[in-house]
Amino acid sequence: MRLDKFLAHMGFGTRKEVKILVKSKAIQINEVVVKDSSMHVNELSDQVSVYGEVVEYREFIYLMMNKPAGVVSATEDSRDQTVIDLLDEDVRHFAPYPVGRLDKDTVGLLVLTNDGALTHRLLSPNKDVPKVYYAKIEGIVTESDIQLFKEGVTLDDGYHTKPGLLSILSSGPVSEIELSITEGKFHQVKRMFEAVEKKVIYLKRLSMGALMLDESIQEGDYRELTEVEFMQLQQKNDLA
Repeated sequence: MRLDKFLAHMGFGTRKEVKILVKSKAIQINEVVVKDSSMHVNELSDQVSVYGEVVEYREFIYLMMNKPAGVVSATEDSRDQTVIDLLDEDVRHFAPYPVGRLDKDTVGLLVLTNDGALTHRLLSPNKDVPKVYYAKIEGIVTESDIQLFKEGVTLDDGYHTKPGLLSILSSGPVSEIELSITEGKFHQVKRMFEAVEKKVIYLKRLSMGALMLDESIQEGDYRELTEVEFMQLQQKNDLA
């Protein structure tokens, strides 16, 4: 990999800014001062340092965010704040993006990464990776709804969903439920309840595959996945 690309990926500025670092003799490779920013470096074996600090190369980043309401799951938007806008610069330079989408008013677990292969595996329709949601529903949710969801429901556009596992936490004028689905159609949870003449008034994603939301993360905050959590994502994917 070219040195300027290596350092740009690790957040040390643009290629032009890396050239300035080279001119100031701030960069060393294997303790030798670099004179050309276009030279190639082995990111796995060469030791690169900037102002004496060794740069540990990493290609991918994996983040868990507790998405707040009012923010869109996109990398950019001309009108609304995006989940990328919530990230600090030290992770934003990796160019992460959300794995799937949560509606603007939906909160909860959102994974962000720049690992395209993992993203594809998690979102591939034939992998059936389950997503679990907690919701408050306007209307009395019944055992009949559980059976209807188990068989799949027909949405407003005629699409018949895959089976959903619906659990009733409390039933009343405002019911509380958990729902596990393996798809991610546009507004799917809301439209599934509309299909049984009920309305979602609050929606939160609790898990994706074997990965569960860390409830200690405040809405709008995020952190990197632990090794165990990363393995949980991989584990579910392998089983799917």
